[in-house]
Amino acid sequence: MIFGGLLKLTLLDYPNHMACTVFTNGCNMRCPFCHNAHLVAQIDQQIDQQEVLDLLHKRKGVLEGICISGGEPLMQKDIVEFVTKVKQMGYKVKLDTNGTSYDKLRYLIDNKLVDYVAMDVKNSKALYNVTCGCEVDLDTVCKCVDLLLLGKVDYEFRTTLCHPLHDSDSIKDMAEWLKDAKHWYLQQFVDSGNLVGEGVSQLDKETMENLHRVAVAICPTAQLRGVK
Repeated sequence: MIFGGLLKLTLLDYPNHMACTVFTNGCNMRCPFCHNAHLVAQIDQQIDQQEVLDLLHKRKGVLEGICISGGEPLMQKDIVEFVTKVKQMGYKVKLDTNGTSYDKLRYLIDNKLVDYVAMDVKNSKALYNVTCGCEVDLDTVCKCVDLLLLGKVDYEFRTTLCHPLHDSDSIKDMAEWLKDAKHWYLQQFVDSGNLVGEGVSQLDKETMENLHRVAVAICPTAQLRGVK
């Protein structure tokens, strides 16, 4: 595993659990609003895997789980081996993913190696490529959505909203797509100063609330997150 960051304690990244978060390097998308530019392009090791495992050994009885974020964790060739070690230590595993690695995701779910999956659904199908900043295999993304909708693992979908990539029409299309979701969070974009691209800006609170009303009329589980 190639790690670019380690957060030793979080009460936010893994819902209802005290956890640590690791960030993997490398991503196959170039979403302009991504706030982790340093992780997207970086491919060398910053945090040694053994350091992460040692932390988990030391924090047994304190930490309940680990959140594996990125970058895109499923790009890591040894993700299964790492997660297996973590599960053998008795920890719960939350995975953040962009839904472009169906076979790995299904393997982890079928073998009960993940307990919670947070999948980023970037935009409506028609706007997916422009939102991701690259050409995406949308069929694979749809398969990952359908896999999570089966409910074999606890999950959430989440969408970071920003101008000019999201509007009421795209939200309506997304709501139709995700209408049976257990959880769908609409997140407010925040400029970290370390973005992958340019030309995007934050939507104000009123606009976020208006878009939420569009979403929840079709997908009752849609919720706002991080709106100020």
